[in-house]
Amino acid sequence: MAEQAKPPVIAVLISGSGSNLQALIDNIATGEINATIATVISNTPQAFGLTRAQEAGIETHALDHREYDSRELFDVAMMRIIDKAQPDLIVLAGFMRILTADFVRRYQGKLLNIHPSLLPKYPGLNTHQRAIEAQDRAHGATTHFVTTELDSGPNIIQAEVPILEKDTAELLAKRVQEREHVIYPITVKWFVEGRLRMSDNDAFLDNECLPQSGLVLDSPHTLH
Repeated sequence: MAEQAKPPVIAVLISGSGSNLQALIDNIATGEINATIATVISNTPQAFGLTRAQEAGIETHALDHREYDSRELFDVAMMRIIDKAQPDLIVLAGFMRILTADFVRRYQGKLLNIHPSLLPKYPGLNTHQRAIEAQDRAHGATTHFVTTELDSGPNIIQAEVPILEKDTAELLAKRVQEREHVIYPITVKWFVEGRLRMSDNDAFLDNECLPQSGLVLDSPHTLH
């Protein structure tokens, strides 16, 4: 009998509560995503996401970035842990550190991120408040490949959320996060199934080049 292939291995980087990490853990538990999370690394030792990982039986590492003399040294420490796990995919799930170019180049093509805006709009921080102040009618989240330029890698999926008259940044963030928990597992599922790849700074799904915006999710069941 042929030996069954081992599921793809994922490493997850977090800084906070780990709600997108939890969405991945849940989708793996149900079999929707055929993969294993080998390690979770946080630059914030008190991050609740570490507790989520530990409760799921996942190895965790807390690396306080303030204990490192440079961004480069911190990234080297992460690379040692990541390389030991030998992941097929590295998922940034609310990881609030800018990665060095050396780190990104080392894992180019297997680094995914989710950003709380409709990229290329509002890279960086405070995206919800910026969208409200600009009087935008819609906001949302984008999954994308990571490149050396901040929040500028090729888009994969976008999910739009209408901006309501009563919205504060906090209310809008909560609704955007609900959509994040839909599109990130889909993105990871496509990657570990070998359907999603990056080439020449474009994202390809089933060998078709995705539009600059990425695919737009109309409902939780639109994309599979």
